[in-house]
Amino acid sequence: MPVPPPQIIRVIDLETTGSAPPAHGVCEIGWQDVKQGPDGRWELDGEGGAMFVNPGRPIPPVTQAVHHILEEQVADAPWWHDVARRVLDPWPRRVALAAHHSSFEQQFCTAALTHGADWICTWKCAMRLWPDSPGFSNQILRYWRKPEGMIHERGLPIHRAFPDSYVTAFTLRDQLNAVGAQQLIEWTRLPGLLPRVRYGPDRGKEWSELDAHKLAGYLHDRDEDVRYSVEHEIARRQGADPGARSRDDWLLL
Repeated sequence: MPVPPPQIIRVIDLETTGSAPPAHGVCEIGWQDVKQGPDGRWELDGEGGAMFVNPGRPIPPVTQAVHHILEEQVADAPWWHDVARRVLDPWPRRVALAAHHSSFEQQFCTAALTHGADWICTWKCAMRLWPDSPGFSNQILRYWRKPEGMIHERGLPIHRAFPDSYVTAFTLRDQLNAVGAQQLIEWTRLPGLLPRVRYGPDRGKEWSELDAHKLAGYLHDRDEDVRYSVEHEIARRQGADPGARSRDDWLLL
């Protein structure tokens, strides 16, 4: 009986002219595959790669200051739709696409280009798996976790498409080996579960440290991740105390 080919998840990273398509466009795409071996363990696969993309518009200086891509470097590069189909089109072994803060990449890597592929957000999954991390950016996770096998220089410079996808791939590898692909996909479909308050006078505190009145104030926050995280903490407290307030009671605080 033939052995089925190994499953692959492709990590994607984009460098762009800004964060709001269609006003902004892609100027570089990088990728690194993570493959499941015969023993069920996931490891990086192949050398990965990157391609410049003609964004069809100027690159603002404020954006160039982040990724340092020059307009002359992308002037003769192929257009996004030509590049995207080569990199993103599904192949039989692909389980999903992945990115750190995948909601950003998904603005440009639309369902039409990916044929509706599932995504894994390594940022959301990191908060679930490693809530004690001092932060959840690609680079903080890299230096806090020190993943085995990473070649330091291949992850540099930061804010370039291949090095960032390479670093993300190590985070993804360890997440896959911890809980599996389906759990990561399910977490990605939910809002982010923030371990701590991330702004204001209570910044850095765990939600469990806030009194009921302060916690209830965040139920009105505009940030979906904040509201979801507060509701999760309320549910935790209600589970610990069956006589605790209902969610409607919390909203009245």
